[in-house]
Amino acid sequence: MPHSKLIADLEAAFEAHDDSSDNSHDINHARRVMRSALEIAAGEGGGNQRVIIAAAYLHDWINLPKNHPDRARASALSAEAARPILESLGFDEAEREAACHAIVAHSFSAGITPETLEAKALQDADRLEALGAIGLARTFAISGQLGSSLFDGEDPFAVNRPLDDKRYSVDHFEVKLLRLPETMQTSMGRQLADRRADVLRRFLADLAEELGAALPQGARG
Repeated sequence: MPHSKLIADLEAAFEAHDDSSDNSHDINHARRVMRSALEIAAGEGGGNQRVIIAAAYLHDWINLPKNHPDRARASALSAEAARPILESLGFDEAEREAACHAIVAHSFSAGITPETLEAKALQDADRLEALGAIGLARTFAISGQLGSSLFDGEDPFAVNRPLDDKRYSVDHFEVKLLRLPETMQTSMGRQLADRRADVLRRFLADLAEELGAALPQGARG
């Protein structure tokens, strides 16, 4: 594989840094984001692969829980921490700036617009992780960490109550997850996101059938 030495060095750095306390942001997550970001960038005309690979491994270097008060700053903190690592790996100043911009801009909570293909590909790739079968598994893994309920037994799809995804995991589908495809920065990312969002819609339809509950129109696709 191209850039195998760079990947091996980043893997070693990640393994030395990771405390394995969050399996939603472990090395397997970084690998998947890297592959997706490279696929998206290739579909959009290329991009700097070295920048994409490094940014994918380092984008969650400072990983704060979703309920942490500084959560919105995590990507900026990760970019700061990434700079000396990138320099040690032989990245020149332009590459370091490009990778750090991609890292800062990838975060949903940071609200920063990605300006380069590498940053757009990374943001799209990271958001893909919240969709599809992997996104489904991660949603419930994270809700377990936060102590959220799976759904409201009386009104599972918030037909007669306000959505509350801090309290109910299934509410998160409507609050955020099913809206992600429209936030994608690239055409390739949007195509992949639309397919993965269908996985979540099928899950909600199956859940509604098992519960004997009506599924809101917006969740049906």
